Amino acid sequence: MPKIKTNRSAAKRFKKTGTGKIKRMKPNAGHILTKKTRKRKRNLRKSTLVNPVDMGRIEKMLPY
Repeated sequence: MPKIKTNRSAAKRFKKTGTGKIKRMKPNAGHILTKKTRKRKRNLRKSTLVNPVDMGRIEKMLPY
């Protein structure tokens, strides 16, 4: 059976943690930052975990 290809766009956006959860960065920190508050921009720098509802779809894209 052939190997499963990793979805490259997903590989750039998501990383697996040591416990097997999937980590992602928060959106909306790329541009139009002048109207966003200091606090909001600071919180957008932090990473967060993927919602359990979406875990199955993302794990299929990241088989290894």
